[in-house]
Amino acid sequence: MKIVIHKTLKHFLHKSLLNYKKCKELLIKFILMKLNVLIIVFLLMIVSCQEKKKTAEVSNQPVGQVVEKEVSVNNFQLEVYDYKGFEKFLNKKDDKIHVINFWATWCAPCVKELPYFEKLNSTYNNQNVEVLLVSLDFPHLYDKKLKPFIKEKKLTSKVIALDDIDMNTWIPKISKDWSGSIPATIIYKNDTSKFFEQSFTYEELEKEVEQFLN
Repeated sequence: MKIVIHKTLKHFLHKSLLNYKKCKELLIKFILMKLNVLIIVFLLMIVSCQEKKKTAEVSNQPVGQVVEKEVSVNNFQLEVYDYKGFEKFLNKKDDKIHVINFWATWCAPCVKELPYFEKLNSTYNNQNVEVLLVSLDFPHLYDKKLKPFIKEKKLTSKVIALDDIDMNTWIPKISKDWSGSIPATIIYKNDTSKFFEQSFTYEELEKEVEQFLN
């Protein structure tokens, strides 16, 4: 009888120990899960506080400064042409050297070479060289992207926008060699012109203009 009781007790203790281990594991998992939830909630609270702080900082700025920035962009006058209206810039017979660059704010190579056209414009302005930057940006981005870009970069060359959806018609009229990709540039004087579907360094651009000057 004693042996039976001993075995029964031993079995009961062993089973209890297993149950204890399982409970312990479950408890640890539960605590870890709760800690993860608390950490996530804490991080969300920090982010929320930071956003509120930023909003408060913007709200505390003088109203005049914010309005002035919006007004200065909205009052920017951008000339927009369809191809028929733009064509006059391609056919000037005034003995000047005209450098017309087709670009867009979304075109990285275009943006990279813009300073070279700006430098050309300021360096050769007194030698009858005129630079025209023709933006091919999408019309819905004029106010959001193009105008702020022009003001931010302080472009001094004349900038216009060409908005004509019939590209298959007017691209070959500008040059039969133009596939339509940008940047692209035309340099002409009276009836002599050269077309380039490429990016320029300043030295390359200056070299091409010098050929028209000589």
